[in-house]
Amino acid sequence: MTAVQETTRPGAAVGAEHRARLLEGMARAVAAKGYADTTIADVVREASVSRRTFYENFADKAECLTALYESASGNALAVLRGAIDRQSDWQAQLEQALSAYFGALACNPVLLRTLFIEILGLGMPGLAARRRVNQQLVDLMLEVINQRTGESRGAPLHPAMAVAVVGGINEMVLQSIEQGRAGALQELVAPSAALLRAAISADF
Repeated sequence: MTAVQETTRPGAAVGAEHRARLLEGMARAVAAKGYADTTIADVVREASVSRRTFYENFADKAECLTALYESASGNALAVLRGAIDRQSDWQAQLEQALSAYFGALACNPVLLRTLFIEILGLGMPGLAARRRVNQQLVDLMLEVINQRTGESRGAPLHPAMAVAVVGGINEMVLQSIEQGRAGALQELVAPSAALLRAAISADF
């Protein structure tokens, strides 16, 4: 191990911890007050760090919220990908993955509102961040469905239909949040799976 490694690793670890605490602080502040009314003072108070530490990590609160959104979305996507069993029938894979994905979302209601509502308060930057995440979901869906082999291969999923499915699932989650049913997202597994099967069968 070099001297540079010895001196930089502790600092990097502290920096990563501060960043994680700021993201958690942003999540709690936004959950309590909404993004529009959340200030940097709220975030640093929730995170128990200084304002200086905030600006060492983020240019402004919009950048912090975007980072929170991308981190939480990345975690949910990792859960979704990890739940896919390539050895199983693709329809079983689909339901297992959707169940895991909705479970990951429902287990943290504080973040759920941020992921589906507050991010849009950023305007175009928030919309762009959401589109990037949606595209990752679309790409994964196309990968799993269109790489089927053997007798279960069936019809391919068109990219435009994959976009429509992701949009439909997002709207169902949003409706659940608005109705105060964020803890019951598992109810969306069956309609989401049916939506995807219909999209695959569509004559596009």
